[in-house]
Amino acid sequence: MITASGVNFGFRRTLPHILGIVTGVFIMVVMVGFGLAQLFLIEPRLQIVLKYFGAAYLLFLAWRISQAHTKKSNKEMARPISFLQAVLFQWVNPKGWVFTLGTLTTYTTTNGDIIKETLGIALVNSLTSFTSVVIWAAFGSVIAPYLVSERSRRVFNYSMAALLVLSLIPVFWK
Repeated sequence: MITASGVNFGFRRTLPHILGIVTGVFIMVVMVGFGLAQLFLIEPRLQIVLKYFGAAYLLFLAWRISQAHTKKSNKEMARPISFLQAVLFQWVNPKGWVFTLGTLTTYTTTNGDIIKETLGIALVNSLTSFTSVVIWAAFGSVIAPYLVSERSRRVFNYSMAALLVLSLIPVFWK
């Protein structure tokens, strides 16, 4: 998603998306670390609902990526994902949940200071997320000049959309 945004909108216009992801990751880790995960223990069906809602949202985002072509009229209508959309996306992103729950269960201790440990994990996860999404957005911005024709941009966008859809396979592989 970030690479496609970098290609289609440039690095500067992708910044709200980048910052939204980083902020969303931080908020999610903190809230889960401070007890939201207990909700899944009380009501496990909530996790299933979240998984399907997240998959549906990823499919919607894949469709948006596939439709970001180079025609002027479409470019005027196309908008990068906003800061708030990126923050909220973390809550329906199945990979985000795996990442969050995995790091919290791995790096917190039974008798440790849960607030200090959770904030440390949230900070490290946010920094690594920031580094990753900046690299992907920059990569998209760098390759954008090579995707100048309508056809090359369309092929790129369809490819990125297809990869996003394919990323859902592990979510439902059970």
